Amino acid sequence: MRSGVDASIPACQHPWKQDASGLQRGAASRLRIRTAVEASRPFELVRRPARGAIVIYLEDFAPGQKFVSTTLRVDSAAIKAFAAQFDPQPFHLDEDAARGSFFGGLAASGWHTAALTMRLLVESGFHPAGGIIGSRADELKWPRPVRPGDELHVEAEVLEARPSTSRPGQGFIKCRTTTLNQSGEAVQVLTMNLLVQGRPAQATTASPR
Repeated sequence: MRSGVDASIPACQHPWKQDASGLQRGAASRLRIRTAVEASRPFELVRRPARGAIVIYLEDFAPGQKFVSTTLRVDSAAIKAFAAQFDPQPFHLDEDAARGSFFGGLAASGWHTAALTMRLLVESGFHPAGGIIGSRADELKWPRPVRPGDELHVEAEVLEARPSTSRPGQGFIKCRTTTLNQSGEAVQVLTMNLLVQGRPAQATTASPR
């Protein structure tokens, strides 16, 4: 993982600090990033007051990093509203119809689950430089349905980070996101490849004091 500090971020606001012993905990945050090597000493990202979330450049990503989102509760009204507009099948719209279906009860559309996953990633502070821009998905599955009252959170793991061979200053990360309910059961698994910007030359500085 790159240890340099973005010069545009004052030291007191930077998401992590480093000394000879390695990465140490920064300020409290809703987003936790943990590497396999530094599992006992995670560093955390924080939101910068009035300036938005701190971006994560390509050089800052490494396999084994894990991101954990906050929690979002899903209710029947939200399930029905999404389905009415985007997936108007009876088992997403009506409790009685849903009871007689494969699902045995009201269930959220899989695309609703995907949209909620995206919201959780964005609102938690997961901000790859340039935005969360997908280039392709290697896997998308819904092991079980989302039900009214479920509380969802997302756990994402970086599987790969590599520079682009054709676009200088850019690269890709492969990330597996698992959306779980309050019982720790997976309701969606998505493995995606994201386009990420590299660190601008002017943003590279010496180590923090």
